[in-house]
Amino acid sequence: MIDLKVGGVPEHFNYPWYITLKNKEYTKQNINLRWKDFPGGTGDMCAALRDGTLDIAIVLTEGIIKDIAAGNPSKIVQTYVKSPLIWGIHVEKSSKFKKMEDLEHAKIAISRFGSGSHLMAIVNAKNQNWDVSKLHFVEIGNLQGGIDALKNGSADYFMWEHFTTKPLVDEGVFRRIADCPTPWPCFVIAVRDEILANNLEDVKRVLNIINAETLIFKQKDEIATVLATRYQQKIDDIKEWLKITEWNANKPITKNLIARIQNKMISLNVLQEKKNANEFIKNIYI
Repeated sequence: MIDLKVGGVPEHFNYPWYITLKNKEYTKQNINLRWKDFPGGTGDMCAALRDGTLDIAIVLTEGIIKDIAAGNPSKIVQTYVKSPLIWGIHVEKSSKFKKMEDLEHAKIAISRFGSGSHLMAIVNAKNQNWDVSKLHFVEIGNLQGGIDALKNGSADYFMWEHFTTKPLVDEGVFRRIADCPTPWPCFVIAVRDEILANNLEDVKRVLNIINAETLIFKQKDEIATVLATRYQQKIDDIKEWLKITEWNANKPITKNLIARIQNKMISLNVLQEKKNANEFIKNIYI
């Protein structure tokens, strides 16, 4: 039996992995697949791919493209969620900041440099025509770090996935000023080059299982109720999230998409130069 380590954020996007693991679908294919939660997000997963403590990662598109460009020995094998991610822009409930314009010179909490919360803060600043070179970032590790930083005043605002933070907005921990959707499909699946070289057929089996699950995921009976309970969400919020979220089963990521995302990231000064799309992707569906 082959051992493979897979990881992602502990959010509703990855519940299909929980279902397939619970049903022992990988074990039936002679694969010992072990899941690890990464509350620190894409930056932590990129580091784990680099040091070999993670084999397969469900990561934010912008984060892994930036890290592969910087030398991460991994490839994107497919898009996981093809719809955009909606990033909420949050301040502490009693903050003096009331609207987007107030945030131009404010301190930004980010999980870590190179993470989605870092890169999307740059996207948002560019959207507002702010001077990106003057953005002030405060590294806080994860969502709890963001809560603490806004509460103690070490940072002024924090960007995190809209529905994950919705309970905190409802409770009055955060106040959401606006939303900022990603200008690209939000989650991809990345695999270490060493695993692709030595265990390609096992990777294909893993993807076949998770893709079969995401194809039927939204049609499952009571799935909204299950997700609302597990992730402590209001059922109407989960139904809205299910409505706007689209998975991407059995379709390879295209060179054209990688080129377009790179062009966008270069325009945002997130990437310095454009590289051949083959440096980022491995088409395993051929």
